[in-house]
Amino acid sequence: MSPKNPEQKIIKRVIALEGDIIKTIGYKNKYVKVPHGHIWVEGDHHGHSFDSNAFGPVSLGLLHARATHILWPPSRWQKLQPMLPPERTPFHSDQE
Repeated sequence: MSPKNPEQKIIKRVIALEGDIIKTIGYKNKYVKVPHGHIWVEGDHHGHSFDSNAFGPVSLGLLHARATHILWPPSRWQKLQPMLPPERTPFHSDQE
């Protein structure tokens, strides 16, 4: 669910979990430690995506499901693999 418009559903990649420190892309702070109860999400098209780089950490309460497949358009049908782009890995994680 969009943190700016509860009527809108958005699909984004989870980049960082609570306690992680992430280098942002155009957010007001260059580095952010994701607060307790939040995640950092990003779209696949940096610079053209309405994501945490625009609105900051997202409350876990807005997370409703996990995307597992691409169904549309049919030419892109595929199962999604859990992966984090190497350049987007957090610098530090409280889970370590």
